[in-house]
Amino acid sequence: MLDAQMKSQLEEHFKQITSPVELKVALDNSNKSNELNSLVQDLASLSSHITVVENYDMNARRPSLVVCASNSNTQLGFAGVPMGHEFTSLILALLHSGGHPSKLSSDELEIIQSIDRPLEFEVYVSLSCQTCPQVVQALNVLAANNAHVKSTMIDGALFPKEVEERDIMAVPSVYLNGKLFSQGAISLSDILKKLDSNSTQKAVEKLNKKAPFDVLVIGGGPAGASSAVYAARKGLITGVVAERFGGQVADTMSIENFISVKETQGPKLVAQLEQHVNEYNVDIMASNKVTNIVRNEYLDIELENGAQLQAKSVVISTGARWRNVNVPGEAEYKGRGVAYCPHCDGPLFKGKPVAVIGGGNSGIEAAIDLANIVEHVTVLEFANDLKADQVLIDKAKSMPNIVIHTHVQTTEIIGDGKKVTGLKYLERTSGDEQLLSIAGVFVQIGLVPNSEWLKESEVALNQFGEIEIDSKGSTSMQGVFAAGDVTTTPFKQIVIAMGSGASASLAAFEYLIRSDNSGSKAA
Repeated sequence: MLDAQMKSQLEEHFKQITSPVELKVALDNSNKSNELNSLVQDLASLSSHITVVENYDMNARRPSLVVCASNSNTQLGFAGVPMGHEFTSLILALLHSGGHPSKLSSDELEIIQSIDRPLEFEVYVSLSCQTCPQVVQALNVLAANNAHVKSTMIDGALFPKEVEERDIMAVPSVYLNGKLFSQGAISLSDILKKLDSNSTQKAVEKLNKKAPFDVLVIGGGPAGASSAVYAARKGLITGVVAERFGGQVADTMSIENFISVKETQGPKLVAQLEQHVNEYNVDIMASNKVTNIVRNEYLDIELENGAQLQAKSVVISTGARWRNVNVPGEAEYKGRGVAYCPHCDGPLFKGKPVAVIGGGNSGIEAAIDLANIVEHVTVLEFANDLKADQVLIDKAKSMPNIVIHTHVQTTEIIGDGKKVTGLKYLERTSGDEQLLSIAGVFVQIGLVPNSEWLKESEVALNQFGEIEIDSKGSTSMQGVFAAGDVTTTPFKQIVIAMGSGASASLAAFEYLIRSDNSGSKAA
């Protein structure tokens, strides 16, 4: 199952396992069971602390695996074969169950260890989903540090009956004790907030006690990471406040235009960005949403939870998000057939007809990827011509189960109250309305800047909601700079966002040394 190079790398990692771990497997005669059995045997051969226990539970899903720490009786489950994006989740589960400590703050560990009631999490994933591993790993950290908590990753493609019974049409979908807990990306901090009502107040109190920052970066994507590194390297007291580190890049499957790196994936790049930022003394305050910025003695940054941070200068890098098509039915069926990530949710529509709204690069790439999974793909483009690169158009047109309609307007997404069943669109030339019978709709029509929270501030926005900046990243508000996709920078690319983040941070440094608000070490 694992090649020699991978075994060699894992053998080195497994030296960190210091206490016994059991891999309890439930198998049948399927090919996937054979794959799982081969995988666990390979893993067990790499450490004397790992043993395999077969057919531990006659009622278990098959194939499935439970990673058990013999000393603490913790249980981290995997229903399916945790390869692809989930392979890292499995390796971390082994390490954490075998005595290697999790990267938790003292506050997080205190909350986790205070849980005294049974919590059984089930998280449905697809192995091609790049967001899912973050959720699986967060739940596994909970389970690895408290035996009252159990966590199981379930590959939805292998257990379609469960997916159908629970009407799961988007991943990751998390269930707690049999009831839906969350859908989509969710961090460990947000999970703990939902489990512990007092954790929010504790977090607010902790945030309010922080001293003013020299540079506070709002947003944790490529622009924000770059800003933080450049500010910290200048010796400035630097903080990053963001809903999640990595931003939209965390949801990006393949990156092939990042200069000097031939090919990478979004989650991998995000992990590298976070690792780089953590090399410096940067205070990362994730799972926090900013709602306003006001200039008083300092710049006061108000958070959604009621906390307030202060800074001498600010770099806004809140990025952008997928644009909604804004037709009846879209909001009602979001997560129930309306999706925005073909890599994440595509496998849930295996063998079913779907539509893709948008004929740019994202839309046509989505159609090509989906065509290998689903029964049929219909592409709907508002303009007269597709906007995608010609090589992508040629590829899509060569695939027999892709049909492309241009000069059409999506007018409604319809469903049966539980899930999407169809889509209506208007032929703009004739005025005729058509009905598609489909199971899913993938919206791929570009981005909208995350700037709504600035509408009542002094920061000027253009007609598209982008922050107006000059060549250095300065905004209309004194001491406030901006970078990346949330700004008027014309090209929304990772490498450009990183460059603009650096420029904005250097401009903030220049502002500090030229004003009375001199940085801590820059004056």
